[in-house]
Amino acid sequence: MEITEPVRGAGRRKRDVLARLGRESDIWVATADAEGVPCLVALWFVWDGEYVWLSTRLSNPTGRNLRTGGRARLAFGDTRDVVVIDGETVTYRSDEVPEEAARAFVAKTGWDPRRDGAAYAFFRVRPVGVQAWCEVRELPGRHVMREGVWVG
Repeated sequence: MEITEPVRGAGRRKRDVLARLGRESDIWVATADAEGVPCLVALWFVWDGEYVWLSTRLSNPTGRNLRTGGRARLAFGDTRDVVVIDGETVTYRSDEVPEEAARAFVAKTGWDPRRDGAAYAFFRVRPVGVQAWCEVRELPGRHVMREGVWVG
């Protein structure tokens, strides 16, 4: 297959990332425990324009890792259209989550974790680094956010 599309600049990649954050439903969530044991799961998410919001049980490996590690790597796409987000996490018990975030989560997913009891928590992920690329030709310039600041 011959690729004829031009390589995207930072501004176009940022717009594409923001569009995907608005339309995608599932995101891969990678975490690790204190010993470095990795965990990778797909979760529903909502993007509020500044943060990615996730919800899962506090007692499962992902919930524990998000709560204690304070970091996550999020991703969607396939090998021809990749978005990777490195972020810092803050945990909110179901009775602490900001109402606006919970409502947005319910509106997008159709599920309200707060109704499933105290076992569930919300996790706010603040992006600090974002990479986006389509195929190997876009690897140069793939960093569209560094240290929480959009590039370009």
